Amino acid sequence: MSILNGPPKSGGFIPRDRVWQPDALTPPYKTSVKRSPQAALLSFPTTLSEETSPVFGHSILGDLDNDLILNYAKSGESAIGPRIIVHGRVLDENGRGVPGALLEFWQANAGGRYRHKKESYQAALDPNFGGCGRTITAEDGSYEFRTIQPGPYPWPNGMNDWRPAHIHFSIFGHGFAQRLITQMYFEGDPHIKLCPIVGILKTQEAIDALTAPLDMNRTVPMDSRAFKFDIVLRGQRQTYFENRKEGL
Repeated sequence: MSILNGPPKSGGFIPRDRVWQPDALTPPYKTSVKRSPQAALLSFPTTLSEETSPVFGHSILGDLDNDLILNYAKSGESAIGPRIIVHGRVLDENGRGVPGALLEFWQANAGGRYRHKKESYQAALDPNFGGCGRTITAEDGSYEFRTIQPGPYPWPNGMNDWRPAHIHFSIFGHGFAQRLITQMYFEGDPHIKLCPIVGILKTQEAIDALTAPLDMNRTVPMDSRAFKFDIVLRGQRQTYFENRKEGL
């Protein structure tokens, strides 16, 4: 069953491709050692509370929830950094758009720093950038939001490891247990091939699926570039989700 879209209407079950998805235990990504399963995986049927309610509606969204350039800024001001539009579609295993999915997104600022009390990177904070937002997919599964392009940042995985510029995504279905998490990279970033987290992916095709290409057709002249990022919920070409190691 699709985690967000019910049984495939075609009647066919498209299983997860474990060759495509990375191994849970990948020692070069140090935190995977503690996070990966230590025993054989078990499968349990979902319960009614996992499959139903709450249903997220547009009434919960603020006017600027999908505009990270302005949603934390003082009146008349805006976030600092290259302005971009991120857009795409949330798709099921058969390529159909998934409507009504709640997307939450969060990221570092243009200098690579998060607005978080435990942040240790010494890059400057942007007083007009909160770094998070949300939107709901349209009837065709499409979504769009404005933000600034995040910067890369160092992290204590190895002696000199840096994360590529990226945006985190959370995708909610129609219940609290129907949540998937992933992240999006940017085409042309030289840090992508150096990142230990990206390195757990087994093929270049898998890396490309997490890398948003520049989309000049959706840019706003003299304002914002655009990047396109589609999210596939399951099937043989499912997007890599950080919280679904067990195989949905």
